[in-house]
Amino acid sequence: MNRKRWARDVWPRIIMLALAVTTGVLVVWEPAAAFATAPAAVVAAKSLPVVIAGLQAWVMGILAAVATLYLVLAGVYYATAGGDPSQVEKAKAALKNALVGYGLAVLAPVLLSVVKGIVGG
Repeated sequence: MNRKRWARDVWPRIIMLALAVTTGVLVVWEPAAAFATAPAAVVAAKSLPVVIAGLQAWVMGILAAVATLYLVLAGVYYATAGGDPSQVEKAKAALKNALVGYGLAVLAPVLLSVVKGIVGG
C-alpha cells in the first residue's frame, strides 16, 4: 500500500476509532456526569414595565443607527455631487430621512409610554 492511499484511506479510520474509544472511556470513567441532574431553574416572566424598557432601548438604538447611516449617506451624496442637481436633491432627501429618524428616536420613549398606558402597564 503506497503512502497516499494510506493517508487517504487508513488515517481517517484511525482517527474515528480513537475518538470513539476516547468517548467511551470518558463515559465509563465519569458516569456521574451522564446522569447528573441540574438544579431546578426558576423561570419567571418579565413584567410589562421591564419589557417596555427593553423595547424602548432597542427601538431608540435602531432608529439612531439608521438615522446616522442616512446622515452619512447624505454627506457622501453631497460631497460627490460635483454640482449635479439630482445628486444634491438625493443628498437633501437623505438628510431629511436622517432628521426624521433622529426625531423618532427622541420620541420613542413618549410613544412607548403611550403604548404602556393603552396596554395598562
